[in-house]
Amino acid sequence: MSFVAPPIPPGIVCAADYEAEARQRMDATAWAYLSGGSADELTLRWNREGFDRLRLRGRVLADMAGANTRLDLLGAPLEHPMLVAPMAFHRLAHPGGEAATALGAAAVGTGMVVSTQSSIPVEEIAAQYAAGGGRAPLWFQLYLQHDRGFTRALIQRAEAAGCTALVLTVDAPVSIRNREARAGFALPPGMEAVHLRGLPPAPPNRAGMAESAVFQGMLDAAPTWRDLEWLRAATRLPILLKGVTDPEDALRAAGEGMAGIILSNHGGRALDTLPATIDLLPPMAERLGGQLPILLDGGIRRGTDVVKALALGAKAVLVGRPVLHALAVGGPVGVAHLLKILRTELEAAMALTGCRDLASIGPEVIWRG
Repeated sequence: MSFVAPPIPPGIVCAADYEAEARQRMDATAWAYLSGGSADELTLRWNREGFDRLRLRGRVLADMAGANTRLDLLGAPLEHPMLVAPMAFHRLAHPGGEAATALGAAAVGTGMVVSTQSSIPVEEIAAQYAAGGGRAPLWFQLYLQHDRGFTRALIQRAEAAGCTALVLTVDAPVSIRNREARAGFALPPGMEAVHLRGLPPAPPNRAGMAESAVFQGMLDAAPTWRDLEWLRAATRLPILLKGVTDPEDALRAAGEGMAGIILSNHGGRALDTLPATIDLLPPMAERLGGQLPILLDGGIRRGTDVVKALALGAKAVLVGRPVLHALAVGGPVGVAHLLKILRTELEAAMALTGCRDLASIGPEVIWRG
């Protein structure tokens, strides 16, 4: 697979620039799908506003000799604490889809989480990631399907492709997205969730017009805590739970043998009026007390956001929509450029707060005046 990289327009110097350019290039219905949130989109907005409210404490004359952004995550070395979040249907943004994203991420040493609902098979994504020199982790995000034999086979595909962890999404068995519905979004002809080919049909929805469509149908295959035992037996890979927002659920995840949690409100696409993830982070980190690594997504747009997340207890962050914006504008080169921008911003913020490495980024970095 080869990609023709369009030139990046002049003047693109940050994530917001990519977003503005992508909006001009993408189909309106696809934009509604990729950019929209649930219901009134309050959580979607709060994710960004939560970072904007936090202020950093500048420090000067720090010795930055040997400064770096390296870390170890689930036993794997990373060059910086950012991964590409799992997102569906990258081909809505670029013909190369997730394979193009993987090539761009690999070029700058960024880990990636492949979605169950990707538009390119995990095998092709992994091949492009390797071709790009990918050294950071490649993980697979999993939705448990109603057919457990099919789910087991999907896990085995991810393992065979070289994925080194499973990310089980637990927060979105149902969602109501008004912007997407108003736009009349539907996948273009020829695009599908390729990993779900061959999935046997689900049992018929039991709900009639006078009954509950959610409680009598939509939740029939939704995972529960009981399913984690089955999942642990079905894979040799470490498992992270994505979509945990409550400290008590995080503690239970630790007790169930999970390898980590991803503090996520699904980018504001599941339950509206959930708080911003950055606001949920301090109480969760305090309650967990280091029992599990916490990763965070939702609203990451600047390197300073990464510093704030790490200062409040996150081990790393996942970058979502900005990656798709960059993919729409510049293909793999755009993805690499966007991730490089974020890393450069992270390093600048570390230098200006006197943090030589990630371990130096603690609560004292946040200004409390």
